[in-house]
Amino acid sequence: MAEIVLYHHAQGLTKGVEAFAAELRRAGHTVHLPDLYEGHTFTTLEDGIAYARQTGFDTLMDRGIAAVEGLGDALVYAGFSLGVMPAQQLAQTRAGAEGALLIHACFPVSEFGAAWPAAVPVQVHGMEADPFFADDGDLDAARALADSTDSAELFLYPGHQHLFADSSLPSYDRAATELLTRRVLDFLALRRGVDS
Repeated sequence: MAEIVLYHHAQGLTKGVEAFAAELRRAGHTVHLPDLYEGHTFTTLEDGIAYARQTGFDTLMDRGIAAVEGLGDALVYAGFSLGVMPAQQLAQTRAGAEGALLIHACFPVSEFGAAWPAAVPVQVHGMEADPFFADDGDLDAARALADSTDSAELFLYPGHQHLFADSSLPSYDRAATELLTRRVLDFLALRRGVDS
């Protein structure tokens, strides 16, 4: 089964992120949940973004990178929104990556150096009318990624919610999350070690 490092979004390590990790664990996968906010969670996205700015995005990135020290190389890196930042960097730059799950966000591949590694499969998930995803460049970056390699898949969901896959937030969309989860579990089932 896959070993996954799942990074939370800007509202912190919420019950909804923990529930998503639990769903993956029920399927037999190992999931690590680094807490980039050191215990802080926020009831609004605006407050969470303010905290991230106050803490510093470089500091959060450093915490995300440090979280994989001591783990093996054969990891799937996953992130919700803000958590895509360390997940995508590690998937692109850390040797041995088994895959990437970029949920609610996607950075231009050039942000982290070279082209997307052809051996690393990636899924990007976002809502087609989410202003954070569709209007802030993430959708363009995801389309460019999907066009640049056969190992990338882009999945768009109807709606405008940003953190739609977090069951603890008002933005939660059950139908979209159930479909996303099925796609993620299918993706993970193909990762190395599932039949060993």
